[in-house]
Amino acid sequence: MTTEYDVVVVGGGPGGYPCAIRAAQLGLKVACVEEEELGGVCLNWGCIPSKALISNAHFFEKAQGAQEIGIKLGAVELDVGAMQDWKNGIVKKLTGGVRTLLEANGATVVDGRGRLVDASTVEVVNSAGEATRLKASKGIVIATGSATIEVPGFEFDGRQIIGAKEAVSLREVPRRLLVIGGGVIGLELGMVYQKFGSELTVVELTPNLLPGTDRDCVRVVERKLKKHGATIMTDTKAVSCEKRDGSVSVRVATPTGERDVECDVVLVAVGMKPRTRELGLEQVGVRLDRRGFIETNDRCQTTQSGVYAVGDVSGAPMLAHKATKEGEICAEVLAGLPAAKDWTTVPSIIFTDPEIASVGMLEEQAKQEGFDFKVGKFPFAALGRAMSIRETDGFVKVVRDVASDRILGIHIVGPSASDLISEAALALEMVATTEDVAMTIHPHPTLGEALMEASAAALGHAIHIVNR
Repeated sequence: MTTEYDVVVVGGGPGGYPCAIRAAQLGLKVACVEEEELGGVCLNWGCIPSKALISNAHFFEKAQGAQEIGIKLGAVELDVGAMQDWKNGIVKKLTGGVRTLLEANGATVVDGRGRLVDASTVEVVNSAGEATRLKASKGIVIATGSATIEVPGFEFDGRQIIGAKEAVSLREVPRRLLVIGGGVIGLELGMVYQKFGSELTVVELTPNLLPGTDRDCVRVVERKLKKHGATIMTDTKAVSCEKRDGSVSVRVATPTGERDVECDVVLVAVGMKPRTRELGLEQVGVRLDRRGFIETNDRCQTTQSGVYAVGDVSGAPMLAHKATKEGEICAEVLAGLPAAKDWTTVPSIIFTDPEIASVGMLEEQAKQEGFDFKVGKFPFAALGRAMSIRETDGFVKVVRDVASDRILGIHIVGPSASDLISEAALALEMVATTEDVAMTIHPHPTLGEALMEASAAALGHAIHIVNR
């Protein structure tokens, strides 16, 4: 059986379902194909579940120190099982909401695994093995997302060797947790279990944690990790492991030689890879790059006419909010609107403790591109609001082009950085000057004042710190 549609979206994650919804809003007949749960990695075991655990870990840590500010709570205990049940409830509510939104906007949800038969036909096989074909007159959109990368010798077993998917569902806190990969996922989840009581070791192949992130910001997070007892091993490779009854011995190659590290659970967090296998892409003329990502232009079009791609499967930045925007752009392109991608102002957020959020250029990038720039920094330690909530680690950094006064980049490490970065992204999107932000009256006492003060510092006239 073949059903006719204008657009068929393969994948119901943060790139696919917004694409299907927006296309339906624009009057197109749309099918959204999903083989697992709607919402993709983000809703099911990525963004949302991990942030629920991160929030709990932060609250747990604060509750343990509440007596310092005159609040006596008694013994603070952790019920991991109850916490997982609560987290799963959030996930179920959100994934169910996605289906409701798709159907309310007129899109058809098709459950099953999709595969391209040709450049205008998708075959879907459901869990019962029944096949149906969907014909797309305007275009097929590939939005199959990404999957966890496995390291040879550290294949997942779901108990002692795990990935992020298992890490957000643990019902016991490991006594000793070794994380392979000092990137975003490794540090976010590693710090969760460190706060819950795990002895944490982080093994990172490169010279620094969080490669590609502002170095000053990373140093603040690294200090916090070490302050709470973490062992950080950079320039180090995880070579092999030996699983024992209830423990794991990991052989690592450090700059000074090989050694064994004992732990109870190994979390492999070395990144994500595109889910492009067995989709029939190459057979219909869709070109992949050397890393397996689908090549697209600024209108989400692949090398095969009529086939489009959005989200993680189409390459960096591999962020849910980028995927959503890309899905909406693709829908508008399919509807004949003059839409195109522009990733100048895509903010990135790392939910470590403290949080890191960035938008625009790093100092190193500004230097490489030949800008004459100045930097303004304002520490949260000088901010009354930060003191009142006992979160004074970190700062706001503004990178300013001297010639035009245009803001090149803003980098934040500290409390609520994930929320504060939206103002920074808007400033870059509107091509704001440093003076624009410095002259905008920010309410007091708030964390947002740090953006105003850092901008003023970049101009040399900050009020609440000494200008340098």
